[in-house]
Amino acid sequence: MREQASGRIVGVDVGGTFTDLVLLDTKSGAVRLAKVPSTIDNQAYGVLAALKEAEVDLKDVDLIIHGTTTTTNAVLERKLSKTGMITTKGFRDVLELGRRTRPQAYGMKGAFEPIIPRNLRLEAPERMDSSGKVLTPLDEDAVRAAARRLLDAGCESLVIHFLHAYANPEHELRAAEIVREIWPNDYITTGHSLLSESREFERGVTAAVNASVQPLLERYIHRLVDELKTQGYAGELLVMNGNGGMVSSGLVANEAAKTVMSGPASGVMAAAFTGKGAGLRNLISYDMGGTSTDVALIRDAQPSVSSEIEIEYAMPIHVPMVDVRTVGAGGGSIARVNSAGLLEVGPESAGAMPGPICYGRGGARPTISDANLLLGRLDPSKLKSVEGGVSIETIGDIFQKELGDPLDLDAIDAAAAVIRIANTRMAGAIRMVSVSLGMDPRDFTLFAFGGAGPLHAAALARELAIPRVLVPSRPGITNALGCLVADLRHDFTNTINQPLDRVDVDVLHAIIAGHIAEGEAMVAKQNVDIGSIRRLYSVDMQFAGQSHLIRVDIDTPKPDRKMLRQLFEEAYYRRFRVELSQIRANLVNVNTSIIGARGAVDLSRLIEPAGRKANLEEARMATRPVRFDEGFHDTPVYWRDHLPAGFSLEGPAIIQQMDTTVLIEPGDRADGDPVGNIIVTVRQVQ
Repeated sequence: MREQASGRIVGVDVGGTFTDLVLLDTKSGAVRLAKVPSTIDNQAYGVLAALKEAEVDLKDVDLIIHGTTTTTNAVLERKLSKTGMITTKGFRDVLELGRRTRPQAYGMKGAFEPIIPRNLRLEAPERMDSSGKVLTPLDEDAVRAAARRLLDAGCESLVIHFLHAYANPEHELRAAEIVREIWPNDYITTGHSLLSESREFERGVTAAVNASVQPLLERYIHRLVDELKTQGYAGELLVMNGNGGMVSSGLVANEAAKTVMSGPASGVMAAAFTGKGAGLRNLISYDMGGTSTDVALIRDAQPSVSSEIEIEYAMPIHVPMVDVRTVGAGGGSIARVNSAGLLEVGPESAGAMPGPICYGRGGARPTISDANLLLGRLDPSKLKSVEGGVSIETIGDIFQKELGDPLDLDAIDAAAAVIRIANTRMAGAIRMVSVSLGMDPRDFTLFAFGGAGPLHAAALARELAIPRVLVPSRPGITNALGCLVADLRHDFTNTINQPLDRVDVDVLHAIIAGHIAEGEAMVAKQNVDIGSIRRLYSVDMQFAGQSHLIRVDIDTPKPDRKMLRQLFEEAYYRRFRVELSQIRANLVNVNTSIIGARGAVDLSRLIEPAGRKANLEEARMATRPVRFDEGFHDTPVYWRDHLPAGFSLEGPAIIQQMDTTVLIEPGDRADGDPVGNIIVTVRQVQ
């Protein structure tokens, strides 16, 4: 395998503001890092710029693993390929009918735009029942006519989505054969092939997302691969999927929807890997970047993966993805006073260009990063800015004019208010992945990363009574590190949707066995060195009459009914603290994940041991006034690469490094562990 030739592997992640890169020589342990502005119009340019900044010779690189936001941004911004749909007669509006929800839960108005407009959703006579029995034969001439109409309308991609195709895909398969005779490309998505489960709305939306981003992702990947080859790269390019695994660039466009949440998933995988190495297996990962904040739950070193992700209103993507919740609060989130005279922070962001005011690239609106700078928490000389930057006085004047005067505050108090509002929003996201799922945050450690995460982590932990914060060696490039430690992963789902007491156990076992065989064959095809194969099994269940599903983990490919009933009732009680033992249980979906685990990666030299100083005083750079809740404190500032191994210090303190700043608040204690992490013990308010 090429991965073993020279031992050099690259992880590169494209975020909304920065593109991060890590080059690791697995033989010597040497590490190179890069952080450059993202190039939103063509992310490939940012990737190439990061390679150049790290002085990477692509002829000597064996493997590149890439996390991308191409599909995520396309969906959220609705910059999609023109896509058509052929569906069962009478069901063209399935993408709009949805689940009877509203954009604003307590409002009387709202807007919703389906992925595929109604005039591009055409019908063909055909019908299956829920058991897979043909009720109406497929009208093949109608399929041909619909495909030609969609081509004439300028569609580049096509979705074939028939009712109950999860139970019997015969009609979808035949329709795809017919369409391929006239369709000019391979951008044809059949609903059952991507998601073989019930619920027509969710399956249809997932297929529509896949089809509409497929051309965009394939063109981007082709451009990037061609550029890499031109510069001498001869290895494999792997792309992160939203499930925390990775897939070959040659295959990734086939199931493009699975790359949605690719970037956030890589950070969660890095958190699980780092926490396990530090002996902290239960984590809440907290990634605050320049544009948004992503949080996720990790139990026993295993990130929570869900097929119930809704990335925005009426946009469910029902393929397995790391269960990440996102709020629009990042370092570049813009603060403003609304028409009601209230302070708001985000979700609008200054992005990479022009960015916050303090970046010196033309930004003129106050942001969270600017607030941290005014409060003394950031060093102006260490920001990624143009020459000269912007003076603190200029930033203060803007805060006073835009926020302070309308709120009757001075600029410093306005900046503190911005931080407080942002922290409140981010704490809400953490509650969504913990308290709302029946988990107590006090049982977890907050894993803080992203360029801005370590600045806010202690305040969030204190508000949520989380006892510890784990700050990894390189918080600002953790997503790129996640690419390095990720495994190959393939997920499979089939719908059974029967009362548990009527399920044919032999059929259930056969489905799981089929998943295993297919997944292991797919892993074997990829040109990556694999250390071992792991299998994860689960089922989705519900009580009769309910609509929501509970994911139940099982530890065997051959479960029996008694085991499933017991595990389901235990999972239901953990979530809702209610026992419903007299109600019939339904087995809805069976899920299998096949994970090709790569060899261990040593990240101990992310902070070079030779650069450490003998004591804290030698690592100290300066002292500056920093604003905390109690007011300004004269706060020592340390350079993280110089901190002695196993150090211990009491807050207040600032720890700076290339990719982030760590804030140690008054009363908190920070300790360094043997591999370079910082463990912050948080002072709890009585």
